[in-house]
Amino acid sequence: MSKRSASVERNTLETQIRVEVNLDGTGVCKLETGLPFLEHMLDQVARHGLIDITIAASGDLHIDAHHTVEDIGITLGQAVTQAVGDKKGIVRYGHAYVPLDEALSRVVIDFSGRPGLEYQAEYPRGMIGDFDVDLFHEFFQGFVNHANVTLHIDNLKGANAHHIAETVFKAFGRALRMALAMDARMSGITPSTKGSL
Repeated sequence: MSKRSASVERNTLETQIRVEVNLDGTGVCKLETGLPFLEHMLDQVARHGLIDITIAASGDLHIDAHHTVEDIGITLGQAVTQAVGDKKGIVRYGHAYVPLDEALSRVVIDFSGRPGLEYQAEYPRGMIGDFDVDLFHEFFQGFVNHANVTLHIDNLKGANAHHIAETVFKAFGRALRMALAMDARMSGITPSTKGSL
């Protein structure tokens, strides 16, 4: 099996971002974004998805974090798309339920080739530390649009905003891990009746 890795740079007037991924990694995560809570969440994706992720991002954080968070999602999506290649032999679908104390979230993903996001998560407060929880949606929308995946995220229970966010990102990592795994019975075969994804 060829190495499933990619490196992508995205430079705009608002952000400069470099992302490297190895889909067959061990969960190593190296992050420099200026956004500590987002880094904590991305570390969960790497660790539970067994994906090596390196992100160096600088952006107009003096305005707010919106552009940087969205563009990290976009660039990560582009890197995953490049790394997964033609998708032959992958499981394609992944799902996970993850609890953390009172919180429980479910994430389901399909490497369908069609971007679509259904995001149902309500937080009891608008900020976790200095991070605006509205930006989680922007991250996932950017990822979905450029990874060309269908992604359903549902927080089923939760009272603590930190716990809710962490269950979402852990479940996202686990669902990615399942969907991107190689299926020995599908070796060299595209997992679609259309013959392409």
